[in-house]
Amino acid sequence: MTTAFITGITGQDGYYLANHLLAAGYEVHGLVRGQRNPKRRDVERDLPDVKLHDGDITDEASIRRLLARVAPDEVYNLAAVSYVQYSFENPVLTAETTGVAVLRLLEVLRDHPTVRFYQASTSEMFGLAASSPQNESTPFHPRSPYAVSKVFAHHAVVNYREAYGLFAVSGILFNHESPRRGAEFVTRKVTQGVAAIKAGRKDMIELGNLDARRDWGFAGDYVRAMHLMLQQPSPSDFVVGTGTTHSVRDLVSVAFRVAGLDWQQHVKSTADNLRPADVPDLRADASRAKQKLGWTSETSFEDLIAAMVEADIRRSETAAG
Repeated sequence: MTTAFITGITGQDGYYLANHLLAAGYEVHGLVRGQRNPKRRDVERDLPDVKLHDGDITDEASIRRLLARVAPDEVYNLAAVSYVQYSFENPVLTAETTGVAVLRLLEVLRDHPTVRFYQASTSEMFGLAASSPQNESTPFHPRSPYAVSKVFAHHAVVNYREAYGLFAVSGILFNHESPRRGAEFVTRKVTQGVAAIKAGRKDMIELGNLDARRDWGFAGDYVRAMHLMLQQPSPSDFVVGTGTTHSVRDLVSVAFRVAGLDWQQHVKSTADNLRPADVPDLRADASRAKQKLGWTSETSFEDLIAAMVEADIRRSETAAG
């Protein structure tokens, strides 16, 4: 039985990846930061076959002990400070958790040379991209402390792969969402807001730049690409995305339409919600992933947003009932 170790197991991607690996017959272990982590109970309830371990990705000694005990065949690093706005407010913490911690992981993996390692990179690294769409050769131009930290981690993976022969890869994933997306992200801010307005508990959603465009896909599709990257004969990095962009305005329009509401009566853009340095347009060229991995996105933008809105409306009704 193949054994996988997942950091960030309590997040959206951690859930979908663990579920995918369990279905593939893996033994799955997950890292949980803090014994009082409220999301721990969610994992224990929804993924009872996952073995959870307390630890901290920023603590090299604890990671070293855990990897020696678990002896995984594959390690997936999904842990990070991943909310862009938060990274502007807490840049040093973001750098430690999202960047330097990856270097510590790679140092530990030098003592486990047969382990295959996946690093969650991000399209935010492209930032103010010089060309569109973006592929594996597009230069990085990060526009937030989060993106800068991810660039550091990404290059660390390349360096350790080339210097020490580790099977270490990065998936440059474009925005991927689901009903399990964190409430701080714009997609859930919109879908939760729609549910609250539908229930009569709220009247207005305040957002930032409605013209910003992103390549949005379904997280459940994207974790398949993560797994496929570690099954290749040799390690390399891949861009993963749908190749289609939508604006925040499109997101809002679809979400409100699902609920039978007029978004123009309930949405406004405010200066307080604008980023200090914005990223106007990101679109993936995932042709290499399609060719080499046989991967394609299977869920449309409209179906994704509809599923998220419907899930949040159900949650709202359950909470009220």
